[in-house]
Amino acid sequence: MYAKTSRILRYIRGPRPKLDMPDPTPILGRDYVFRGRRIRISLEPALIRMTRPLTSPWLFVVLVVAYIIGFAFLTRAQWFLTPASSFVGCTSVYWVENAGCGLDGQSCAPFTNTSFDFRCPAQCSSVVLQNPRAVGNLEVDFVPLLVGGGDANQTYRGDSFICAAAVQAGMISDSTGGCASVQLVGNFTNYLATSAFGLTSVGFPSVFPMSFQFSPSNVLTHCTDIRNGALAFNILITCLLFFVLRPKPIVLYWCLVSIGFWHIALFSQPQATPPPLDVAFGAFLPTLFVCYAFWRLAFRFTLPNFTAAPIEAAVWYLAPYWTGVLTNITMDKIPIDRLTPADIKQQPGGITALIIIVLILLVLVVNQVRVIRKTGWLPHYLGWYVMGGLVTLVLSQLPGLQFRLHHYVISMALIPGCGFPTRLSAIYQGFLLGMFLNGVAAFGFDSILQTAADLVRDGPTGSALPDFLTNSTTYDASIPLTNQTISWPPLSNDLINQGWNGFALLVDDVERYAGTALNYSLASLQAGLPHFFRLALTSGTTVGDFTMAATLWPNGTWVDPLPGPS
Repeated sequence: MYAKTSRILRYIRGPRPKLDMPDPTPILGRDYVFRGRRIRISLEPALIRMTRPLTSPWLFVVLVVAYIIGFAFLTRAQWFLTPASSFVGCTSVYWVENAGCGLDGQSCAPFTNTSFDFRCPAQCSSVVLQNPRAVGNLEVDFVPLLVGGGDANQTYRGDSFICAAAVQAGMISDSTGGCASVQLVGNFTNYLATSAFGLTSVGFPSVFPMSFQFSPSNVLTHCTDIRNGALAFNILITCLLFFVLRPKPIVLYWCLVSIGFWHIALFSQPQATPPPLDVAFGAFLPTLFVCYAFWRLAFRFTLPNFTAAPIEAAVWYLAPYWTGVLTNITMDKIPIDRLTPADIKQQPGGITALIIIVLILLVLVVNQVRVIRKTGWLPHYLGWYVMGGLVTLVLSQLPGLQFRLHHYVISMALIPGCGFPTRLSAIYQGFLLGMFLNGVAAFGFDSILQTAADLVRDGPTGSALPDFLTNSTTYDASIPLTNQTISWPPLSNDLINQGWNGFALLVDDVERYAGTALNYSLASLQAGLPHFFRLALTSGTTVGDFTMAATLWPNGTWVDPLPGPS
């Protein structure tokens, strides 16, 4: 037993003394033997020879200055030639969910006779709800919130995403954004579902107090989102850096860090529209410190070894690097938004996707461990990773907090293990650097410990739910609607002890009552339409989770709400 354990430990320890791995031989710069004939491929040496006059440091400095000026003009054209007040985000709405607009929606007034010229960014069709949203008796999730639009005037309910609705209505392009004018038209009945331009809306067969329609006429200029042009420009610049200018590896590395960060912050995934420059600069300085650690721990052992192979370096680094920088696009179809158990279970296909990702990571990690063991450094890395795992375990047990594995944290954890002169290490470094930059530029350095309220976002909080006394058995359809009331039981002692002291009632997704009464008259409701009722507990101005919708159909049929919150 001792001998077997000793052999295992010696295997894990690897060779002594530690070995340095040989530099990779350029694939496009060496001789091959095929059927007894020697074939020489000299693409790498030829490229280096032809571009040597362009590798002057002074030329590089001049071109860096020119790039910064050109990038500044691109940013100006993208964001700062249109009034800041005209920009709306991809999730901008007129009407806030549940009780967010207050009693009868007065906090979101006016409901009609106003218009607004607006500009939308590109790619709003891919911005979706991350928690279920109640629309009547439907639950809408993982799609842009679009209610209506199927009538001749393309009328949308007031809580629809404005930009997605404008795309579906044909007012703007999803790929380049655009400008239009939106008019509030007040009350509307029977919103019709429709499908157009890759987007599908849901219908709502009842009445809602706020609606909007579009008009293409507006006074705004410079409405085209040029993020795709900026992406092509930055990809071209990074290719020139690898193929032509070929600065020192550390300079090349810092170019990748800076180009990637500012492309994300100003073009591909800004934190707001227009992007807040103060926030971006606030995140850039700590990003530089972390990236310096990346250079010391990993990149300096790999990137310089491809100096004699610029074509290979560009392939191994740039393709995965831009894949990581654009994770909001390249990973968009993976049904995982956040690595939290609730999110993974909630999203269809999330568990399957997680299993596949874990299996792929396992294969890659096992191979990288094999490489590290061959150099004799495996005990060193194992020690640090075990220590990091123990610290993470302790942090995850802190009361009231949950450990959140952001994708920038994944990059910080994995990059140190990629500091070896292999082609796979170069691929890993490129992708992980891009993913790190995407995380910090688009979302900032979010805490790895968050409260349950932080993780809920706009979803149910898990609060207690009231019940309706009115149900499919007690509702008397023979009584005219004007004489009908619905009711609910009084607060129990347990609910009172929890701090609840009243109720809020949504009728057709609008808050129509807030107080301590135990019933609500249906006299004001329009006959001949279905109506939807959701009830929540209140504590002062705090509103708890709403129930699922109870439905009253025009023929007098009452359908009880499904269990759980909406």
